Amino acid sequence: MRRRTAALLAAYPPAATAPLDFLRARFDAGLAWVHFPEGLGGLGLSRSLQAVVDAELAAAGAPDNDPRRIGIGLGMAAPTILKYGTPEQRQRYLRPLWVGEEVWCQLFSEPGAGSDLAALGTRAVREGDDWVVNGQKVWTSSAHLARWAILIARTDPDVPKHAGITYFLCDMTDPGVEVRPLRQLTGEAEFNEVFLTGVRIPDTRRLGAVGDGWRVAQTTLNNERVAIGGMRLPREGGMIGPVARTWRERPELRTHELHQRLLTLWVEAEVARLTGERLRQQLAVGQPGPEGAGMKLAFARLNQQISGLEVELRGEEGLLYDDWTLRRPELVDFTGRDAGYRYLRAKGNSIEGGTSEILLNIVAERVLGLPAEPRTDKDVAWKDLAR
Repeated sequence: MRRRTAALLAAYPPAATAPLDFLRARFDAGLAWVHFPEGLGGLGLSRSLQAVVDAELAAAGAPDNDPRRIGIGLGMAAPTILKYGTPEQRQRYLRPLWVGEEVWCQLFSEPGAGSDLAALGTRAVREGDDWVVNGQKVWTSSAHLARWAILIARTDPDVPKHAGITYFLCDMTDPGVEVRPLRQLTGEAEFNEVFLTGVRIPDTRRLGAVGDGWRVAQTTLNNERVAIGGMRLPREGGMIGPVARTWRERPELRTHELHQRLLTLWVEAEVARLTGERLRQQLAVGQPGPEGAGMKLAFARLNQQISGLEVELRGEEGLLYDDWTLRRPELVDFTGRDAGYRYLRAKGNSIEGGTSEILLNIVAERVLGLPAEPRTDKDVAWKDLAR
């Protein structure tokens, strides 16, 4: 791997090569995702070897693909396209996705189908070689930047809700796609609502079989939770870092009670970090499972508790807020903003990527093997459900 990386650097010196050209060459050399198949950005090798490539390229000053900006494409769309896409779909979408030419978003949640995602009502009706889609999606991160979207829609209302869903790839520039900003507690509009009115999607952009969208979506959701809760961090990375720095630099703010709480949260953050590292090592030999739900649960709880402690530690300073201007940011910056932003933004962590309540059910049923909750709508056709 080091020889391959050195050959790439020799052929495309980072200092003399445009970043996009370098990223394209890296993808073509199989050094984007080394565990992906040859010709699709990989070499069919162990995922663990990616760290070798990344370290060599970082040391040489090579550009990265700005993973925070294209996180939905990298963490959710790509593994789903790889698993269920046709050869033509893989060739068309994976390269521009990885190099950052095309941003992706996720059209899953709806106003009436958030935690109960399978109750979604957006309809896709077959007309010849196309599907005509009508409906509304909500809480769509990056929709204002995205060229493509992963979309699930109801294609058969006469069967139970989980069975009548199909998975599509939607062009966000097509006629009938309307994106509206959703202003959040932070003052920003990083989320959006998306209205789909008579949007025509060719059947060639269907991912998986008709009616099999729920199973395809599980691949997306499992990878999403791993991406959110299992990101690689150094010690004191993430939300615990700013609090620990403030504690060291501002001794006048310290109290015994805050000290005890900080110690507890520091240890829990380190446990979560190491658990995430173990999860990534498990991914190197398989596919993400329900363990990602547990990591995402810990991520949400810790972020909210740590940001609350930071506001208390700073006292009156913690109540300040830098800017309430309506903006539509390209990414979420938890550590580059002030304590007030972190406190408000962390409130969404227990909702986005699957609510904590739903994730607790997943952990209970799929990890601990506890009996499932009673479900009265399991065998009822979607059209007959009370709404």
